[in-house]
Amino acid sequence: MSWTRGPLAALVVCALLGGAAGCGADGAHGRRVGATASPVGKLLDDMDERGRHYREVDEKGAPEVSVEVQPDSDDSWDVLLTVHNFRFSPSGARAVPVAGRGVALLSLDGRTIARLRTTDHHLPGGLVPRGTHHVTVRLYADDGTVWAVDGEPVQSTADITASGAGPTTPSGAGGGTEGAGAGASRTPTAGGSGRRPRVPATPRPG
Repeated sequence: MSWTRGPLAALVVCALLGGAAGCGADGAHGRRVGATASPVGKLLDDMDERGRHYREVDEKGAPEVSVEVQPDSDDSWDVLLTVHNFRFSPSGARAVPVAGRGVALLSLDGRTIARLRTTDHHLPGGLVPRGTHHVTVRLYADDGTVWAVDGEPVQSTADITASGAGPTTPSGAGGGTEGAGAGASRTPTAGGSGRRPRVPATPRPG
């Protein structure tokens, strides 16, 4: 009887464990499916200049960025970012939105010049002709959508001024590739111009 009850008891235990494991697997699978099916934030109709939709999230815990630009010794510029509630995704990350992750796009006078995955970037002087320019950093999710709060992109803008013998580019003219010239004096930014200045959904006619 002990030999008979042992296997039967084992079969009952295995069946119970198998059922529990099956339920556990189904539950875990359900959670994974739910996590995948639940979008991060809310896609808005508003888009940036490149046609990327805004992905709005709650202000509490939302990504934040500020930018500071300082002149370097070789007529170039050092761009320094400070981020909160945000992590840079490594190269090759999947093109799916993950809360608080992504990349930053650096633009000069509205023209994108770099995709950033770190908090610092060296801006060559050849990209900054004589005149006043606007350096903007905007945060994007890994699927290319723009992180946004209250319908506004999460970004920061700083102004820089290069003056010297080099060619002049009017402020906001899109930037050029000519250098600022030897011996140019440069005025650094006093800091970012705010976390989320509003950008129109479509470019204004020039």
